Amino acid sequence: MAASRSPFPAASALRGAVLVLPLLLGGCLPSGEEASAQAPQPRAVRVQIVAFEARPETRSFAGTVRARVEADLAFRVAGKVVTRLVSVGDRVRAGEAVAALDDTDLRLQAEAAGAELAAARSSLAQAQADLARIAALEKHGWATNAASDRQKAAADEAIGRVTRAERSLDLARNQLSYVTLRADADGVVTATSVEPGQVVAAGQAAIRLAHLGETEAVVDLPETYVGTVREAEARIELWSAPGRSYRAHLRELSPAADPGTRTFAARFTIEDADAAVALGMTATVTLSRPAGPPLARLPLSAVYDDGRGPMVWVVGVDGSLTAQPVAVAAYGAEDVAIRSGIAAGDRVVVLGVHKLDAGQRVRIAANG
Repeated sequence: MAASRSPFPAASALRGAVLVLPLLLGGCLPSGEEASAQAPQPRAVRVQIVAFEARPETRSFAGTVRARVEADLAFRVAGKVVTRLVSVGDRVRAGEAVAALDDTDLRLQAEAAGAELAAARSSLAQAQADLARIAALEKHGWATNAASDRQKAAADEAIGRVTRAERSLDLARNQLSYVTLRADADGVVTATSVEPGQVVAAGQAAIRLAHLGETEAVVDLPETYVGTVREAEARIELWSAPGRSYRAHLRELSPAADPGTRTFAARFTIEDADAAVALGMTATVTLSRPAGPPLARLPLSAVYDDGRGPMVWVVGVDGSLTAQPVAVAAYGAEDVAIRSGIAAGDRVVVLGVHKLDAGQRVRIAANG
């Protein structure tokens, strides 16, 4: 006789599954030790021990070597240039001729002034002779006082004409001497702006002369250094001679900033400059300012700002994190100087600071 089937096969299968499921779940659930092993581990962080130290601030600027005195020589009269006796780089001595103008017109003026002086002296001699004769006639009563006075006035006028002619001749000779341009000091020619055949005006720059003697390095300083540059120690190193430096001191600081760069021009006198220091060379001017208050230096990656100001994460003894606000003294290219907010010996997180939360447990990873 065939076995009877359940009228509800689906219900029978469901009851079997319900009975088997607890057994399966019991075998998959972890024990207490396994659950604790799967708990999240503290995040590994890299830290730096805070140390405060006072050290001088050093900064370098690019500069150019120049002479302390660099003047433009110019003709004191107008004329046509007939010769230029020097070129850029030539050394000249005081009084040496460097250029000359055509002197034809000025020579004629000097000759005319000389002729005027000769005529004035002749007139003076005639007036003085007439005055002597009138004086003799007046003594005997043969000339009136009026005639004598007129002759005295004529003699005085002749004296004045002679004086005026002498001054005119002196001026003409001075003008004639100005056709030769001479160096006013020992120096080096750094620029020439006239050529033979060129007509120049009086006072137009013709030759630029750098006086021999003191040499300086000219640099442009930011406004943050204007107040303390006078207290800084300066050293100058030529790009052409790396490793060799010269002591220097500030001689001049511009009182106003350049309108384009907003920097202040400073001139540092190079002490004990030798033949290696040539005009126009490029140099590095290193300024060392006195040490200020002790500062703690940390990598830039250690500081973050969530809108409440700069902060750092300090790791406690138990591995907990504390967000500590800090006062920043200065930001550098790779590090930041901290004035206050942390103490010496604190452990500050230096990497991944934006992924941490207050109160989170961390562990310190070995550096390397």
